[in-house]
Amino acid sequence: MADVSHTRGDLATHPDVPEMRARYNRMLGGRDVALVDGPVFLVGVYCAVSAWVIHFSSTQSALTTHNLIMGIAIALLGLGFTIMPERMYGLSWAMVVMGAWLIVAPWVVGSHPDKGIIWSNAVIGGVTALLGLICTVVAARRSRNAAAAHSMNSGGASRLSRAGRPDRAD
Repeated sequence: MADVSHTRGDLATHPDVPEMRARYNRMLGGRDVALVDGPVFLVGVYCAVSAWVIHFSSTQSALTTHNLIMGIAIALLGLGFTIMPERMYGLSWAMVVMGAWLIVAPWVVGSHPDKGIIWSNAVIGGVTALLGLICTVVAARRSRNAAAAHSMNSGGASRLSRAGRPDRAD
């Protein structure tokens, strides 16, 4: 019978190590703001339930519905940042707009808001806008770095024709 047991050796000599390292770095490259995903989700959940926490669900029905919808939208953005960061971080600017809207919403959507409602929405809106700014800055920096790396890789690498000979750049 053949000896099929494998000894655990050093992977440094494996021919695919550079490719595995590059893939690992690409996978982790999109997680620059992984610590922001959770707070975005939590801010969204709090915004959705804030009408019942602050006890204005019976007096401000329009603002209750507004905060519920905005909270669900923010929480879904947070989940999207976690599940598909490479696609969703392009929408992080929308969080800044949503945060600004949440700050002014008590006067636009509600009617005669009290201090608790104003403070709650101002804090939720401020935190949402701040988290959105962080995500936007990191996403812009990451896309700038990716574009620079792409141009460096495409410009510095020699091109080969289908026959394996270098192409001449005329």
